[in-house]
Amino acid sequence: MNLNLSGHHLEITPAIRERVITKFGKVKRHFDNVIDVNVILSVNKLVQKAEANVHLSGKTIFVECDDENLYVAIDNLVDKLDRQILKHKEKSAARRHDDPSMPI
Repeated sequence: MNLNLSGHHLEITPAIRERVITKFGKVKRHFDNVIDVNVILSVNKLVQKAEANVHLSGKTIFVECDDENLYVAIDNLVDKLDRQILKHKEKSAARRHDDPSMPI
């Protein structure tokens, strides 16, 4: 999994980088076929925003969260992303299971 982390109007400190890497380990635990992850952290006055673009085999998932605290925004982002990835995983597993072209 390639993780690209960038900041808009924000310097990415080692603490922020470590927080993002540890939180995205949760996503990696639930779904191994993650190709690439692009994370953009931005600050606009009082709103801290976190966005993630995750490239999976056959699909791209985009998630964004904003909050007054950047660390809370990162936590919420990973929770939303985890739910969407699990949903994608369940759909692909169900599709594989229901495929009539596969021999029994």
